Amino acid sequence: MTYLKIKVRASAKESRLNKKSSDAYELFVREPAENGRANRAALMLLASELGVPTGRLMIIKGAHSPSKIIAIR
Repeated sequence: MTYLKIKVRASAKESRLNKKSSDAYELFVREPAENGRANRAALMLLASELGVPTGRLMIIKGAHSPSKIIAIR
């Protein structure tokens, strides 16, 4: 299992991704941080960047925080 550190910025003007290092990303998503909408959008954006299905990504830590640890199964 591979782990990534991400920081999610919700309610951004546009959805985009910045790679900070080999295991760290900063994601800007348009969705607000309400009812998990920003988390779902962040996982979809990260999955498309990595070329893996969204179902293989799982939030390990930080579901209610901008800083998260994501596992790739």
